[in-house]
Amino acid sequence: MSFGCGVFFGLKKDVTFDQPLLDPENTGFIAVENFTSLVEHHELQLDPSKLDMLLALVQSNEDGQVCYQELIELMSSKRSSSFRRAIANGRRTLQREILLDETGLGLYKRFVRYVAYEILPCETDRRWYFHQNRLCPPPVFIAIVTIVQIIVFMCYGIMLNKWVLQTYQPDFMKSPLVYHPGHRAQVWRFFSYMFMHVGLEQLGFNALLQLMIGVPLEMVHGILRISLLYMAGVLAGSLTVSITDMRAPVVGGSGGVYALCSAHLANVVMNWAGMRCPYKLLRMILALVCMSSEVGRAVWLRFSPPLPSSGPQPSFMAHLSGAVVGISMGLLILRSYEESLQKQCSWWVIVFSFITFLLFAIFWNIFAYELLGVQIPPPP
Repeated sequence: MSFGCGVFFGLKKDVTFDQPLLDPENTGFIAVENFTSLVEHHELQLDPSKLDMLLALVQSNEDGQVCYQELIELMSSKRSSSFRRAIANGRRTLQREILLDETGLGLYKRFVRYVAYEILPCETDRRWYFHQNRLCPPPVFIAIVTIVQIIVFMCYGIMLNKWVLQTYQPDFMKSPLVYHPGHRAQVWRFFSYMFMHVGLEQLGFNALLQLMIGVPLEMVHGILRISLLYMAGVLAGSLTVSITDMRAPVVGGSGGVYALCSAHLANVVMNWAGMRCPYKLLRMILALVCMSSEVGRAVWLRFSPPLPSSGPQPSFMAHLSGAVVGISMGLLILRSYEESLQKQCSWWVIVFSFITFLLFAIFWNIFAYELLGVQIPPPP
């Protein structure tokens, strides 16, 4: 068996290690002394930081041998719990200067270092993320969602000549993007409402939070995990409103935003001692104040509206359901940086719970309005 390690070590040509040389008895394992000697005396100039990680893997094995599969996962930079444990056990060889003390970095690498300390609670994970990070694929999901939200808001603002409380304009509520209980059969509205915002305040708050928190999260955990978390918060928001506040239309991306924020804040609290983000207590307080004030504003507008009673009343349940999604699903996503989600029993429990809620909400939206005799406002 042989495998190329040129990509991992930053080399332009492939280098192969033959099995007969490392494993003459064809056992599937490599003796530590053989592999260490080969790497240390190899003619090619290897990246010192990545060489440290490789040697930590082989030196941490108590049986005196290394499995080929562990080495393949290391070379391909795959998420691997076995690699994480090996590096954690061999972290004595990784004790160089900490990331914050490294000098001479470019702008992008300094930003990556900031993101590593902002998101990851473990120094080993930070070092691994810092050294294996690549600009491709870029964190485009949160950026694209924010840009579309701004474009849609500006289009309606220009068309209606109104930049606050746009929901009180009939033409705004006629949009095919708004969730309205009278149009609940149009399934896309349970998602598309995230592109509509009631005014500059709501848009600015959501855009700022999802860019400040969502982009670093997407850089570390990838577009699939963060888009799943965001869209789960959006869907949970509209479905929860359709169950608990059956007459209310919904606009805004608060469900997805609160899923991101609550997941990140819960991750910081759960790993408080290991988090190295600067001024973390002050930032935690400010984030909680901003989120609480937004929910409080929505509650106040819902029950004591100084607005025309004939207009649609806002609902605060999308905020709360997004926060619940973030704390449950999101916390697990952010905690398992090196381990695949499908390998975790708790992940499947959460997925099963979310699917159960989804099926119940579908049943509710089909039958409950008629059975309960709910009089919903006529759709625009």
